Amino acid sequence: MASSSPRTVEEIFKDYNARHSALVRALTYDVDDFYSQCDPDKENLCLYGHPNEAWEVALPAEEVPPELPEPALGINFARDGMNRKDWLSLVAVHSDCWLLSVAFYFGARLNRNERKRLFSMINDLPTIFEVVTGRKQVKDKPTVESGNKSRNSTKRSLDGQPRNNPKIADNSYEEDEEEQGDTFCGICGGGYNSDEFWIGCDNCERWYHGKCVKITPAKAEMIKFYNCPLCQKKVRQ
Repeated sequence: MASSSPRTVEEIFKDYNARHSALVRALTYDVDDFYSQCDPDKENLCLYGHPNEAWEVALPAEEVPPELPEPALGINFARDGMNRKDWLSLVAVHSDCWLLSVAFYFGARLNRNERKRLFSMINDLPTIFEVVTGRKQVKDKPTVESGNKSRNSTKRSLDGQPRNNPKIADNSYEEDEEEQGDTFCGICGGGYNSDEFWIGCDNCERWYHGKCVKITPAKAEMIKFYNCPLCQKKVRQ
């Protein structure tokens, strides 16, 4: 194993999280680009997620054995023979398997308790399959005053309180940890953390880290109706 390889539980999880974010982006925000790169007429292609949070569709490594476990081979061949959503779901499942194999390859020298802690940290993130299929899509919590107010006039934050601006989560509201346990960023897949700024899409009702969609708290205050990048892309198409 190379000296630069992650060795501690924290280092391995950081590597896992970065690769996870890259693959989630490939299969959601960048899905059209990813789809077009998986031409069935090309040779066996693999989907890679890198530690710098970049994704890549490329040929498998030529080294035998490879430096790291390899992703599923030939994901492009089934693209046109399946329903698009089913194909993306299949790629997501294989990507989840690959991420775990890489993490536990790095963790081969960990002891039993360290491996258990690593898996627990990984398990706190949604799988790529869950993100791609919408199984971890966030639904609006009911507002205290759900009365006759229209959806455009009263936006909701993660705590379910009515706001007069797009759905925003910030540090000023105490969250119930159990309620927020299923709240994940629609871009990177990271779980809800009250220390970070979040914003919710008023169209699809997904939640996002402000940093992932390049929205600051100040900018959010000026937005009356927020459309996330995924919804913007659908409108353009």
